Amino acid sequence: MDKSKVYFTDFRTQIGVSLTVKLQRLMRKAGIEEIDMERKFVAIKMHFGEMGNLAYLRPNYARAVAEIVKEAGGFPFLTDCNTLYPGSRKHALEHLDCANINGFNPITTGCQILIADGLRGTDDIAVPVHNGEYCKEAFIGHAIMDADIVISLTHFKGHEQAGFGGTIKNIGMGSGSRAGKMQQHNSGHPQVIERKCRGCQRCAKECGSDAIVYVDQTDAEGKTIRKAQIINDLCKGCGRCIGACAFNAIVNKNWDAPQMLGRRMAEYTQAVCYGRPCFHVSLITDVSPNCDCHGENDAPILPDIGMLASFDPVALDQACVDLCEKETPFRNSQLGENMADPHFHDYHDVWTNTNPNVAWKETLEHAEKIGLGTRDYELIIMK
Repeated sequence: MDKSKVYFTDFRTQIGVSLTVKLQRLMRKAGIEEIDMERKFVAIKMHFGEMGNLAYLRPNYARAVAEIVKEAGGFPFLTDCNTLYPGSRKHALEHLDCANINGFNPITTGCQILIADGLRGTDDIAVPVHNGEYCKEAFIGHAIMDADIVISLTHFKGHEQAGFGGTIKNIGMGSGSRAGKMQQHNSGHPQVIERKCRGCQRCAKECGSDAIVYVDQTDAEGKTIRKAQIINDLCKGCGRCIGACAFNAIVNKNWDAPQMLGRRMAEYTQAVCYGRPCFHVSLITDVSPNCDCHGENDAPILPDIGMLASFDPVALDQACVDLCEKETPFRNSQLGENMADPHFHDYHDVWTNTNPNVAWKETLEHAEKIGLGTRDYELIIMK
C-alpha cells in the first residue's frame, strides 16, 4: 500500500486570520472538495463533551466543517451516539440538552444535530464488517449509516483504556449504538487487587453502572478497612474505574482486554467507513489524559500541537501519535507527575506513561491489517 497523505498545520495564525479559517484551508488542501456532496446527507461525527468537561472541541470548529459541506451543496448534520454508561448523554433528550449547554446547536454550528441511535440508544443497524475477525457485524447508529458521506471531527487526547482517543475511537466506539458499545467492551471485566485498594471510593464515583461496592475487611493488625469489589453482572467493562484508581488497584482480568477493545473499535470504524466517501479531521489541543466522556477534565499532558486532515483514518491517528511523542510533557499534569516519580517505570511511550494499563498499538496494527488504512504516511505541512 502506498503512503497516505496527512496534512498538518499548527495553531499559529496571522493577524486577521482565524483558526477556523485556517482549518478550512487545511481541509481544502487535503482534498475534501474532491468529494461530491451535491444534495448529499453528510454526517459530521464528533463528541459534544460530557457535562462538566471543558476539554471538548469548541462548536466553532464544527461550524467551519459544516460551512464547507454547505458550500459544496451538501446537507450537514452533527451526530454522535448515546453512551453505554449513565452520564448526561445516556438517551437522546439528555444528550441534546448536554450538547446545547456545551454550545452545540443550529445557531452556533450552522447545522442540525441528530443523535444517531435514537431516543434510547436502540435505533441501530447491523452492518457487515469487511475483513472482520472479531465482529462479523457491527451495530451502528442508524442516522450515521443513512448518511451518504461521513466526516469525522476528532479531539485527539488521552484515554484511560484505549491509550488515546483519536479518529478510530471517535468513529468506532462513537458510532456504536448501546448494543455496539457492549459488543466492543465484552472482552472481560476489571478486577480489584485487594492489597492495593485503599478504600478511597474514587472508582465507585466514576462507575456509571453502580457495579462497585465496598466490603469491610480486617487487616493483620485487627483494623477494619474497606475494600472495593466489582459486581460482574452489573459491570459493562468500560474501564473507567481503571483510569480513576490512583493506586493501580484495578486491572483487567483478561490480559488482552484493552487490545481486544482496540481491535473491535477498528472493525467498527471499518463498518462505518467501508464503501462510501469519508474524510477525517483531528485537532491536537487540550490533550487531557482521559476521555471527554468524563464529567471533568484534568490538566493537559502536552502542549497544543496543531490540526490534521486526511482521507486515511489510520494514517491520521499514527501521525497524531508521532507528533505527540515528540513533545515535552507538562510538569503539572498526570503524565508529568508520573514521569517525576522516581519509582515509576518509564514505558518510553506518552500514552502508556499516562495510563499504564492501556493498549493502543494493537488498534492501529489491526486497522491496517483489515484494510482500513495504512500507518505509513507522508506528512504535508501547511503554514
